Amino acid sequence: MNVALRILSAGPGSTVQDGGRTGYLRFGVTNAGAMDRLAHATANLALANTLDAAGIEVSMGGIEVVAEGGAVAVACAGGIFDIATEGLKLPETVRLDLVPGQKLSVRAGAGGAWCYLAVAAEIALPRYLGSLSTHTRSGLGGLEGRMLEAGDVLALEGARAIGTSAARVFAPWLERPGDVIRVVLGPQDDFFDAGEIARFAAGPWTISPRSDRMAFRLDGPRIKHARGADIVSDGIARGAIQVPGDGQPLAMMADRGSTGGYPKIATVIGPDIGRLSQVRAGAKFRFEIVDVETAVAARRAEAAALAGPIRAEPVVRREFSSEFLLARNLIDGAVAG
Repeated sequence: MNVALRILSAGPGSTVQDGGRTGYLRFGVTNAGAMDRLAHATANLALANTLDAAGIEVSMGGIEVVAEGGAVAVACAGGIFDIATEGLKLPETVRLDLVPGQKLSVRAGAGGAWCYLAVAAEIALPRYLGSLSTHTRSGLGGLEGRMLEAGDVLALEGARAIGTSAARVFAPWLERPGDVIRVVLGPQDDFFDAGEIARFAAGPWTISPRSDRMAFRLDGPRIKHARGADIVSDGIARGAIQVPGDGQPLAMMADRGSTGGYPKIATVIGPDIGRLSQVRAGAKFRFEIVDVETAVAARRAEAAALAGPIRAEPVVRREFSSEFLLARNLIDGAVAG
């Protein structure tokens, strides 16, 4: 039997994602890919995968999987999620071998909105335009272009195990405060006067519950236009913040459209898009306006963090649940009295 992961349960929003679909914006096809690219890359780094390898993006709805057919190493990274196997609570950034029949659960915890489950294997699904990333609105990529459901089976090619016990992975670059999100102004900041730009920066803002992988609707002060709310439609970068006619900004995320006709007051810098994606609905934050040099320096620091070796230390089991004990043969033989 081939190695596979079976989905035992999955809340809404969990999908197969990789580094994204590139080179097709001119045809109206946006990247999709992981909402938090840094966390996704970190999970892959922990397994010595390529940083853009496909894995499972887990929403706050959580997921539970079980290994079938053989052992495979997995790693989790992202928000502060509750991760456990066989009654053992694991660190929020962790790697371990899953053996056949072993279950792993990933549930929303103290913070963050997304967690990434990487596998030391290639997920055996067809690529669409060079990527396995799921774009649910158009039904492209992933598993039949949809969210994962209970009963789904992801076949794994070239599965490998690490051969060690569960280990805490040290990734200090994931300790990112979510109360300040850095942006560069533009490209249409001239559609807003200085007072409105100051209001935009001051906030405070929250993520509306009416948000998804396409766009985050920002609840906060209404931003007024100085030159009208319409422009000739142009390309939209990931992280662009549009201000439609009602004055409530929209931050364009992984599944954004390729063009739009509202002025964009600012653009979230690349390293902070993942930080923004991890902000939960209702949590307050503000924007900090920075220059391009600061944005480039932040991108270089992120790349440097992912270039070095990753450190890990074994997780020591101090509690032995009945689930764990019953799964093991604790008697190696018997003799007559």
